[in-house]
Amino acid sequence: MRQFFKFVLATLVGLMAFAFVGFLIIVGILVTAASSEDEVEVAKNSVLELKLDQPISERENPESLGSLLGGGSSASSGLDQIKGAIRRAKNDDNIKGIFLNVELVQAGMATLEEIRNELIDFKKSGKFVVAYNDLASEKSYYLASVANRIYLNPQGTLEFNGLSSETYYYKNLFEKLGVEPYIFRVGSFKSAVEPYFRENMSDSARLQTSSFLNSMNDFMLSHVAKSRKIAPARLRVISDSMLVHNADDAKRLGLVTNLGYYDQALSFMKKKVGVDEDEKLGLVSLGTYQRGEDETSGSGSKRIAVIYADGDIVTGKGGNNDIGSTRFAEAIRQARLDDRVKAVVLRVNSPGGSSLASDIIYREVVLTKKVKPIVCSMSDVAASGAILLPWPATPL
Repeated sequence: MRQFFKFVLATLVGLMAFAFVGFLIIVGILVTAASSEDEVEVAKNSVLELKLDQPISERENPESLGSLLGGGSSASSGLDQIKGAIRRAKNDDNIKGIFLNVELVQAGMATLEEIRNELIDFKKSGKFVVAYNDLASEKSYYLASVANRIYLNPQGTLEFNGLSSETYYYKNLFEKLGVEPYIFRVGSFKSAVEPYFRENMSDSARLQTSSFLNSMNDFMLSHVAKSRKIAPARLRVISDSMLVHNADDAKRLGLVTNLGYYDQALSFMKKKVGVDEDEKLGLVSLGTYQRGEDETSGSGSKRIAVIYADGDIVTGKGGNNDIGSTRFAEAIRQARLDDRVKAVVLRVNSPGGSSLASDIIYREVVLTKKVKPIVCSMSDVAASGAILLPWPATPL
């Protein structure tokens, strides 16, 4: 028995020692990552690489462990940080252009539009934007269409046949499982609950889905036509008739400028910035470029508070990915009572949620509007209760 307890004690001591050493290693990595932030220096004739291969959220979480361990990257890229990097690169003499390396971009249309507009503004500086794709989805191509030169892999594909939407219906599944949902619904266009009691789209749901898809598709086509200098009517024929089947079609129809591989896109940029072919092109990643940015907040007496309402609206404090009524009401209240804050911007990206939580936040918006300007900026989604939040404010 004594021998057994010795082994148990030795095992526990070993586990504790392992955990302690592991903790020290993680702390060391975090300290190293944090201390290296001020050491980032962008070399001359560099190119900012926007490799948007992660979901794009409203704002990157600076406290993310992945962000600290990954040298600036995290589970998601922040829209604010992406736009800020493009603006900074526009006036950075060491950055000569942007390399847009995008395939299956994971973002909503409003988010893409904001990034696209920043790229258009970036080009006004006279600097170039080069895009490269092995595969290009509708969204990826919409972003890439602003580039001065668009490379598509000769064996790659470009999707250009309009937008679509899919809905899964669970009525038959519930019947087989013996599940009977109880639905509370107001209005025929409240279609979010339809998958639980229908086998297909209702006429109302089909009408509203067709309406917003056609609206977004028309918007995309008009802007792509302008960027690629193709007549809108011609571009619509290309899309509606699904004329793009392969890379050669995309080049022949003028949707891309070049069929080429990744190294050929790099070679072109080397010539643009004056780097010899046998030398390495200075590509600066988004995460690295963000680490070199001065993120100090202003200390003046006139400030604008920006409050991000991103996620489902829930009662209570909520989490990092929710809009908790208690937490957000308090944030708006603090901005209202702070004499240094002269205006408030409420950034909304939410499908809605609790009506009670929405009303709690709504009340704080009403009170704030009485004493100082509060402006609403809506992102990819502002539905249901998310419409209620900024209702008293001035929408952008």
